[in-house]
Order: sequence, then structure tokens, then C-alpha cells
Amino acid sequence: MSQQPAPAPPYRPYRQVREATPHSRAISCVRFSPCGRLLATASLDGTVALLSPSSLAVIAVLRGHSDGVSDLSWSTESFYLCSASDDRTIRIWDIRPVLAGGAQAAAVSGADRCVRVLKGHTNFVFSANFNPQTSSQIASGGFDCTVRIWDATSGRCTRAIEAHSEPVTSVHFIRDGSIVVSGSHDGSCKIWDAKSGACLKTVIDEKKPAVSFSMFSPNGKFILVAMLDNSLLCNFATGKFLKVYSGHVNRQYCIQSAFSVTNGKYIVSGSEDNCVYIWDLQGRNVLQKLEGHTDTVISVSCHPTENKIASGGLHNDRTVRLWVQDS
Repeated sequence: MSQQPAPAPPYRPYRQVREATPHSRAISCVRFSPCGRLLATASLDGTVALLSPSSLAVIAVLRGHSDGVSDLSWSTESFYLCSASDDRTIRIWDIRPVLAGGAQAAAVSGADRCVRVLKGHTNFVFSANFNPQTSSQIASGGFDCTVRIWDATSGRCTRAIEAHSEPVTSVHFIRDGSIVVSGSHDGSCKIWDAKSGACLKTVIDEKKPAVSFSMFSPNGKFILVAMLDNSLLCNFATGKFLKVYSGHVNRQYCIQSAFSVTNGKYIVSGSEDNCVYIWDLQGRNVLQKLEGHTDTVISVSCHPTENKIASGGLHNDRTVRLWVQDS
């Protein structure tokens, strides 16, 4: 007799518990560290802030970029953070002094924490992602239509792939670090071999609408793809179409989505109607719409171990908000 899968836990609603304004301009990205001890935020003001994931108090500000920052990625052990900027560079920051805390963290200025500047993109760098298996490899994508693979230790670009015909909106490594998925304004989503740079598969090739975001699921079996026609698609990594998530508004901005796996399995996304949407992964139905932001919610992040969501808003909002599930 086959065993039935365990029923999903009943959905417990999220509610806002904190808000903060750590930047002077629009938030572009929010990212909990894999260790869960920090929340990194990026902004069009060119800075990266490190916040307490419980109080949202600013612990440190990382300065060095000369233009807006669009994306952030943590190394798996949370020691390093990389930031992608309109100044055409990726910066790698050493976060170990902050995690150590106390006088050591206070003594190190934000600029001193930058250990490497990756130069090679010829236009805005829009996305960057650490290889989950090693903090010495980073993938990036930009408005020069390339996907680049970097040796983070030496700062050298090891692969420059002419990946798309229009700006690259996202790059993301699979869990084992062997392949990278990229999305682009050209309407395609492609998978690349991280070592050789070869294109292994075109998952989506629609021309229109633009692909505004793409990422592998935590287990590597699925690819979540956002398109600028108000739809989120979930495909098998093999390319076979699986599910559509809809109800939110996304026609203009590259909104970053996330998988939530700490209590049930959900898809979480920002929206241009100033809300955060939570869908049931299997059922595709909207479980909750979180209201509070006063502009487009551009980025969301789910805490690695706690039932907690962070969200960031654009120009007329500029807040980072923290949502937790009722116990």
C-alpha cells in the first residue's frame, strides 16, 4: 500500500511587525543571510545596509559603489556578500567582522569591508549570484546582454557569454553549482553550463513578454520565471511547463520572487499594486496579500529557518518591512 504524502500544515497568516527606512532612495533588493543573522538591503542610493533581522536596526552600511545597486547575493556560509551595480561593477564584501560583532564590527568602515571589485561589464550590472558550493565563484548578468562567470578570489572573469539579445535581468545557480539560469528582456530564459559557458537548454523563448526574473527552487527541480504580463511560471528544470501563479501586478519592473519552505511550501512575490503576494506552491491559489507598502514592492526574501518575510518598496515608499506568521 503506497504511503500518502503528509498533508500540508494549515496556512497561518503573516502580519507586519516592523518597518524601517535604511536608505535615502528606492529599495532594490532585500536578502536574508543563509545563517539568518542579518538582512542585507540594497538601494538606488548606491549603498548596502546590514540590518538586524528582528528589529531592522542598521548594524552597518557598506559604501563604495558610485551608482545604484540592483542585486545582492550571500555566499553560503554568510561570510561574503556581493552587490551588482549600475556603476558596471560587482563588489564583494567581507561580512565576517559584522558577524563577529562588538568593537571589531564597529572598527571596520564599510569601504574597508570591500575585498574585491569585479570589472568587465560594459553596462549596468543587474544581477549577481554566488555559487552555493563555493564562495570563489560568482555569476552576473547585465545590460550589456552578457552572462559572466567570475573567479571571486582573483577577480578575473573566466567566462563572458554573449547570452541574450537584450539586457539580462537575472542569473541564478542551481543548488549543486553546476548550471546557471538566466532571464532577459528578450523574452527568453536559458540554462548555461557554469564551467564551459555552453548553452544547455532554452527553457522559454517567447520574444514577448520580457522575462523579468528567474531562479531555481531550493531543491533544484524547478525554475520560477516571472514575466512582464502579470504571470509567474513554474517549470521543471527540464523545461516542461508546470504551473502559473497570477493575481499580482507585474508589467513594468523586474520584481524579485522567492520560495518559502519553512512552514509549508509557498511562492512569495512583490507586486506593482504595493502588496506582497503569497501563493500555495501546489494549489497555485493566493493565500494572502500583505498590504502596507505605498509603492511597488520590488523585492522579497524569506528567512532560512523562521517564518519571516522581508520586503522592500520603490521610490515613494523606501521602506523595508518585516512580516511574521501568527503563532
